[in-house]
Amino acid sequence: MADTKYIFVSGGVVSSLGKGIVSASLGKLLQARGYNVTIQKFDPYINIDPGTLNPYEHGECYVTVDGHEADLDLGHYERFLNIPTTRANNVTTGRIYQTVIDKERKGDYLGKTVQVIPHITDEIKRNVKLLSKNKFDFVITEIGGTVGDIESLPFIESVRQLKWELGKNCICVHLTYIPYIAAAKEYKTKPTQHSVKQLQELGIQPDILVLRTERFLKQDLIRKVALFCNVGEEAVIQSVDMPTIYEVPLILQRQNMDAIVLKKMGLDAGSTPDMKKWEGFLQRKAEAKETVRIGLVGKYVELQDAYKSIDESLLLAAIYNDRKLDLHLFHSEKVNETNVVELLADMDGILIAPGFGQRGIEGKLTAIRYARENDKPCFGVCLGMQCMVIEFARNVLGLEGANSTEMEQTTPFKVIDLMEDQKNIINMGGSMRLGAFDCVLQKGSRAYEAYGKEHVQERHRHRFEFNNEYRKQFEEAGMKCVGENPDSGLVEIVEIPALKWFVGTQFHPEYNSTVVNPNPLFVGFVKAAIENK
Repeated sequence: MADTKYIFVSGGVVSSLGKGIVSASLGKLLQARGYNVTIQKFDPYINIDPGTLNPYEHGECYVTVDGHEADLDLGHYERFLNIPTTRANNVTTGRIYQTVIDKERKGDYLGKTVQVIPHITDEIKRNVKLLSKNKFDFVITEIGGTVGDIESLPFIESVRQLKWELGKNCICVHLTYIPYIAAAKEYKTKPTQHSVKQLQELGIQPDILVLRTERFLKQDLIRKVALFCNVGEEAVIQSVDMPTIYEVPLILQRQNMDAIVLKKMGLDAGSTPDMKKWEGFLQRKAEAKETVRIGLVGKYVELQDAYKSIDESLLLAAIYNDRKLDLHLFHSEKVNETNVVELLADMDGILIAPGFGQRGIEGKLTAIRYARENDKPCFGVCLGMQCMVIEFARNVLGLEGANSTEMEQTTPFKVIDLMEDQKNIINMGGSMRLGAFDCVLQKGSRAYEAYGKEHVQERHRHRFEFNNEYRKQFEEAGMKCVGENPDSGLVEIVEIPALKWFVGTQFHPEYNSTVVNPNPLFVGFVKAAIENK
């Protein structure tokens, strides 16, 4: 296509309606038609990025290939579209203002008064158009929050301006909620009407409405929404609760959402493409009868989105092993020597979750020792891998008090430590190893068997590293360092070959697991758990 087309997805009534899933699903449908598609997320909060946000605030922090700490919706984008995202795919209000202020300090505005319009809105629009330089046919931009939030007003104003400037190359999709009032036994459209009216007052007429609802709505209600919201009846789409988010693209396709988008942008919709690979994946999920029980041990298990990418990676791996995932969450602060057998004995495999800080560490160490001593498949991710190292040092090598300097700076055995060039960095995030790094695998290892190749690239988000001073001791005692970075020599993967499947990765393989390409380590771990069953 000659010009990049822009689709903006906003939300109304309440948050957490699934704008990210709708955006990813629409992107998948356009991708199935042969278009080159990417998705970006605008987050209205003033943090520069979610890297320093507590998971209780914002769920999982996702990491892009170029080392940007991003919103968890980017994980959905990647899992659906099977494409990598970068810093350009996630922008916050904080980053917009930081850029504008930096320009003002350098004198770029030639002494003019810096204002929300045009300076902030121009910077937002610049970020929207930034992705078009990569020759994408479609850029889908999700606006975080809901219409009416003070924080999102500059983004909405920028969309209004772009809609005027880009004409047919820009459309707006608005997602709202249709609540069911049990006492009245009917669905109510008034919240949607108010939300659209609020959007109209800000100068934007939505081209397509997506109604989030628990069940399919009757056509007379759709007709009413269309009439009151100035949207064509055919452009009122329903997003109904489904057993899995991966069914949403097919639900939207049956309502011709992608064809409607193309027509509104002056493009030939043509015939509806088949989604055989996607449908095959869902069929495989539906036909799985037996289950695999995985226990996840972490300190944020009460939060639905804290380990979102890990949850989805386990689900995908189970499906590709023709199993249903039976995931059990165990709070690491509540796991101890007296209850570990009772909690974990029925699990086919145990995953030790990533994280930061001291809280819940002893529970993770207890779970790891139980898995190691009972030869139960165990997978440690990032801090989970570091805990595997600490547990082995204490209970196999006999290094009493061995620890990470993140937990205890005065530990006599610093088996996990900061690299020398990190120790003088003060800014949070500055000392982090972020983004994709190369890893060379040792032939014959579990990791090599899973990947089926020697060179891989995976994403990182951590400060502390395996201390290579102890490497010889670990390897002689049976814990092998089977993956390392070729440039720095840093250890990326440890495993105990004598056990069925006992693997820890310093990187985050969950960031690199999609519907069509599940991460090999997750697939291997689940396979081992099934065989252990």
